[in-house]
Amino acid sequence: MSNNTTIYALSTPAGSGALGVIRLSGLDALTITQKIIDRNIQQIQANKAVFCRIIENKTVIDEVVLTYFKGPHSFTGEDTIEISCHGSAYIIQEILRLIHTHGGVMAQPGEFTMRAFFNNKMDLSQAEAVADLIASETKASHTIAMNQMRGGFSNEIKMLRENLIDFASLIELELDFAEEDVEFADRTKLRELLKQLLESIKALKDSFELGNAIKNGIPVAIVGKPNAGKSSWINALTADTVAIVSDIAGTTRDKIEVPVNINGILFRLIDTAGLRETTDTIEKIGVATALEVIKKASVLLYIFDINTTSLTDLEIELSKLEQLNEGATIISVANKIDVLNDGQKTKQFSKSIHLSAHNTEHIQELKKALSSKFDISNLGHSVVTSARHASILSNAYDALLNAQTAMDNGSTGDILAMDIRSAIHYLGEITGTISTEDLLGNIFGKFCIGK
Repeated sequence: MSNNTTIYALSTPAGSGALGVIRLSGLDALTITQKIIDRNIQQIQANKAVFCRIIENKTVIDEVVLTYFKGPHSFTGEDTIEISCHGSAYIIQEILRLIHTHGGVMAQPGEFTMRAFFNNKMDLSQAEAVADLIASETKASHTIAMNQMRGGFSNEIKMLRENLIDFASLIELELDFAEEDVEFADRTKLRELLKQLLESIKALKDSFELGNAIKNGIPVAIVGKPNAGKSSWINALTADTVAIVSDIAGTTRDKIEVPVNINGILFRLIDTAGLRETTDTIEKIGVATALEVIKKASVLLYIFDINTTSLTDLEIELSKLEQLNEGATIISVANKIDVLNDGQKTKQFSKSIHLSAHNTEHIQELKKALSSKFDISNLGHSVVTSARHASILSNAYDALLNAQTAMDNGSTGDILAMDIRSAIHYLGEITGTISTEDLLGNIFGKFCIGK
């Protein structure tokens, strides 16, 4: 990827539609555009949409709306042209062909955003958030991506890094006066700073579990004994017949996974085989699969038939689930209350949610119970959603922990400086202050073409 070329791409999805948007960016964006339109490009005001025609040898290809963004006041920081044309696949291909003929170079995936990064329009974590924003499917994932793109996460990292740089410079100064045995960096203040930084970085790296779940969908294992109503509930929650419902026990043999948006949060509902001892070879595989799903899920939705389950049985089953997955949130659901004969049963299971898959009001109650476990009302603060960021934060945390240990052990300034420099380096990798060509290629290569 070179900033010396003028790149172009279709920025809207391929295929026929009402409109298509084609974007050009680079030194020759205006020159190329002038060769394919019927207006004087020099008379077009920046940031103002104008009507013009795309022409080739006096033949009109399309009537379009053109917008000129003058660098550096554009997304990429370069002169940028956006052409909004009719969404005919033929028209789009003809305009792209004309741009290429006059010197445009087809953009690589993420090249527009990469140029924005190189031209200091955004840092690396903000650039990564652009891809997350495009991919966001729920309110929660959108909120996190928007906060990161607007610099909330970057500012926090920059502040942590700047605090470290200030102290590192003083320690480095000490090394220059090693023979005089002077101490420029106040060790008490440095110890307090390290404590604060460790707490902040730990909070950020620990937020990855929630952030990753919100970004990719929170896995919810729907578990229980055969015929408890698990498949009925996944059908009810998705408002679709995604699982076979039958009175025959053991109908579900494999896991069925369905994404569903509940109150702005993406959940991945996973229906599993009923948990029981069985001699059926295929059902055994289904039960084994269910146990693996249970171990990896964030939420375990335990469905039981209130008519056939005792309180002791429920407590035993919930205890088993806790042993299989200690970190999971477990929600027990007393199902089939619409056919309940014993009114005392509801009092026995007071800690469970009492529902019926056939009652729409009950469905909303279960959705509320699920979403309430993940409060997205305070997602304005920084939440880590990138595995790359989480890994780097762990490295920075370890480096600062080593620095703290070095101070406690009375180590010399050169040892302390080495650990602090490592932490500064790691934090710089998040925002792109420290970056490599391979890293940038890996990040931007995952973007869509045209962004």
